Amino acid sequence: MRPLALTVGEPAGIGPELTLMLWRKRAALDVPPFAAVGDPALLAARAKLLGFNAPIAECSAADAERKFPSALPVVRAGNPASASPGKPDRTSAQAALAAIDRAVQLVQTGEAAAVVTNPIAKTVLYEAGFEFPGHTEYLAHLAAPPGETPPLPVMLIWSDALAVVPVTIHIPIHSVPIRLSRELIVETGRIVARDYAARFGIPRARIAVCGLNPHAGEGGSIGSEEEKIIAPAIEMLAAEGIAASGPYPADTLFHPNARKNYDVVLGMYHDQVLVPAKTLAFDRAVNVTLGLPFVRTSPDHGTAFDIAGTGRANPASLLSALKLARRLADAHPARA
Repeated sequence: MRPLALTVGEPAGIGPELTLMLWRKRAALDVPPFAAVGDPALLAARAKLLGFNAPIAECSAADAERKFPSALPVVRAGNPASASPGKPDRTSAQAALAAIDRAVQLVQTGEAAAVVTNPIAKTVLYEAGFEFPGHTEYLAHLAAPPGETPPLPVMLIWSDALAVVPVTIHIPIHSVPIRLSRELIVETGRIVARDYAARFGIPRARIAVCGLNPHAGEGGSIGSEEEKIIAPAIEMLAAEGIAASGPYPADTLFHPNARKNYDVVLGMYHDQVLVPAKTLAFDRAVNVTLGLPFVRTSPDHGTAFDIAGTGRANPASLLSALKLARRLADAHPARA
C-alpha cells in the first residue's frame, strides 16, 4: 500500500508535533501509514523538546509502510529548518514550500497515495516572496503540466456533520460582489459535482446554493446578485443535470432539519459557510481541495504559534484529514 505524504508544514508551528503525536498513537487511533515530508532533524529536535519517544527513520516513500510500525518514516525535503516553536525564521518559508513540492512529486510519480498538508503561515511565505494567495492555489500550480493553465482549486470543508464550499475564498469582503460571476459559480458547482461522484461515491450530490445578501436578496429588495448572477448560475447547473438548488438564505440553511436536504453547501464567501462548519465540527473538519488530479486534505486550523512546542495541540483534525485522504485515495486509486 502506498503511504500518504504528510508535509510537516510551518516548522515553527504545531505541524511537527501533531505529526509526532499521531505517529505515537498510531495503533490506538488506527492512523493510516504516512511518510512525513520535511526535515528529519527538525522532527527529532521537536520530539526531544516534548519528551516524546519517537525514533526517526529517514527513508524513501516506498519504505515508509514497512518502517511505520517501529519508527516515524521521513522523506527529506529541502534544506534543514532551524525555526524554534512559535518563532519562524528565514528557513521557515523554504522548508514549508520544499515539503509541499516533494509531497506533490511523490503523488505524481505514484510513490504516495495522497497529499496531506500540515498548516503553513502565509504571512511568513509572503515575506519570502511567495506569489500565491495560499496553499490551494500553489497546489493547483504544481498540479499543472508546464505551460498549461492550472486547474481551478475548490476548497471543501468536510465533516460528518456538514460539508461546505466557498465560491470566493481569501479576499476582502468588499471584493466578493465584484468577484462573483455566473461562470465562477457554475465552474465551482461542476467541480463539486464531479469530485463528489469520483471521490465520495455520490453520483448526483445535492448542492444547496446560498444567496449573497440577507434573506437571499428578498426578491431584489436587498441586492440584485441573486437575480442577476446566482439564480441564473443555478439554472445553468441544473440544465447540465447537476442537482443544484437555491439560492437559499444562509441564516436558515444550517439547522439540523435543513441539513437533511443536501450533501454540500455552496456559499458565496468564506465566513458565510466556514463559520457554521467550524462551529459544528471544529476538531473534526477537514479541508479538501477539489479540482486537483490527486487527493489533498489538510486539518482545518492554522499554525497556532502561541501553543507550538507545548504539547497542547489537538491532533483530531489532522487525524480526520489522514483518514479521509486514505478513504478518498483508496476509493479511486487511478486518480490518486
